Amino acid sequence: MVDRQTIEAWRKAPRLNAFAPFFERTARGLGGMPDIGTPKPDISLLEFDLDCMVFWDTHRRLWGRFDNHYFASIPYRLEEECRLATAMLFFALSAWARRRRAATVYTLGAGAGTLARALARLGDGRLKTLCCSPTDGNRVSFFARRGSEHAHFHHGPFFDLDDERYETDENLQPFREGYDLLLEDTTFQMYGRDRKEQLAVIAPRIRADGLLIQVQKIANADIQAYLERERQKDEQFKPRYFSRTEIVAKKHEILDTMTKFQVDLESSIGALRSYFSYSVVTWNSGNFYTIVSSNSPASLRRFLISMLKPAIPKEYCYEQLPLVFVRESAPPLKERWGWRPARSPVADPDAVK
Repeated sequence: MVDRQTIEAWRKAPRLNAFAPFFERTARGLGGMPDIGTPKPDISLLEFDLDCMVFWDTHRRLWGRFDNHYFASIPYRLEEECRLATAMLFFALSAWARRRRAATVYTLGAGAGTLARALARLGDGRLKTLCCSPTDGNRVSFFARRGSEHAHFHHGPFFDLDDERYETDENLQPFREGYDLLLEDTTFQMYGRDRKEQLAVIAPRIRADGLLIQVQKIANADIQAYLERERQKDEQFKPRYFSRTEIVAKKHEILDTMTKFQVDLESSIGALRSYFSYSVVTWNSGNFYTIVSSNSPASLRRFLISMLKPAIPKEYCYEQLPLVFVRESAPPLKERWGWRPARSPVADPDAVK
């Protein structure tokens, strides 16, 4: 249980105050948009994987305004979306097949919930998905291209969803028994540095054999290394999509403040260990990381072996992946595993370039 004082501090945080106008404008396409190019995944980095291509074809049809901004802002995050989503879909469908009930997926703070909507559409009733956002423009985008009646939306911040809300809100009825998969996407860093308290809101909602996936921007004790990665992002990747004016404007309005609420990898893993026995870093792009956590070694392995290798040029990846973290009191992860091979639909990949 998170105390009232902590909740009130989150309500006064930048995401709901200083940042709110930026996110509203961007979600409605009134600002923050790429003014040079539109992001598309490099399918060759995904090894022309058929599952990723099917997901991308579904995902792109459901985009809201915010997707253009988000995927143009983080190097190779769109390829990671495809890679993550195919593993999430496989994991959720496996849960459906084992239990003969719809699997549940929650994407926390992920813009207009395009990932949640795409998964619901592909799941065709075998998945129930939820996303939340305090931005009204994201709500509008969600329902404009909902994609599936099995995709649900909560208009509000993640900490709105307490026990009472789950019991009384009929929109949340499919999710009262918990989640098989929960994705926190660069959200906590908008509200504060107290990762343990933030996790206290969501971790109890994850099933015993479920997974928490986080995409986080991570601080670095080596400030020069952090800044060099930022320069790489701002000077080599983002100019493909944004003019210099747009890049500087966002840095001034959002990024300079956001760094105050980032934590380093050690602190992030330390907070996760309060709730999960196992955490694995599965992707790194500059200062951005994907971390998958669970209390079930079997579930973690099932998810990890359904992932392609990281779809990112080596010069943007600064870690030897995967990075595995095990709570001292937990049994070690004994089984070896590797990334799955791509399932290519063509004999000659050059034919689709």
